[in-house]
Amino acid sequence: MALTPSTMLELGTPAVDFQLVDVVSGKTISLATFSNCKALLVMFICQHCPFVQHVKHELARIGRDYASKGLGIVAISANDAHRYPQDAPENLKAMAEELQFNFPLCYDRTQSTAKAYTAACTPDFFLFNAERKLVYRGQLDSSRPGNNVPVSGCDLRAAIDAVLTDQPVNPDQKPSIGCNIKWKPGNEPDYYTGASRRQGIFNFINDQLKPRFQSLFRTTTQG
Repeated sequence: MALTPSTMLELGTPAVDFQLVDVVSGKTISLATFSNCKALLVMFICQHCPFVQHVKHELARIGRDYASKGLGIVAISANDAHRYPQDAPENLKAMAEELQFNFPLCYDRTQSTAKAYTAACTPDFFLFNAERKLVYRGQLDSSRPGNNVPVSGCDLRAAIDAVLTDQPVNPDQKPSIGCNIKWKPGNEPDYYTGASRRQGIFNFINDQLKPRFQSLFRTTTQG
């Protein structure tokens, strides 16, 4: 596992069309599938990543909570299933059925959609408005495996709520962090670099240790 942050694609970037098959229904999913939705959430996930496992129930809750509010959702897995068979379509299907996802979960076999969105990690989130312009990219919330912060989805939910109520989305956004997308050998994008992985490790360590140092400082000053 290489800890990797979001690329933080430029806000205002238009959504890129795709043609991917939903592993559950077998239907082909594209941007047109969501033409009647006021907003569209594209999220890159997988089955085996501990960062996705940590938030998977919140992803399902978001699907349920916004089912009738004009939000379209598509989840995409682009991991190399040859080297990571847990992320093969049949296992993604089992995950979607277990969690009762009410949105499509697609497999990006060629990894071209992940590249088009500059997806880098799992989970990675991209929220588009009615004009399909990017208004949010980054973390679900500040919870990470082992940091004892409850999973709430607060960052992503705040952005979704703003879009659906025609309010501006806060541009102060923090990158998601997780396992790197498992690129096929020789298919790694230019943006997948050692520098980005090192930044991801730094961010993760900072998230883990900062609350502990703050707690220690409070205890010391109060003693």
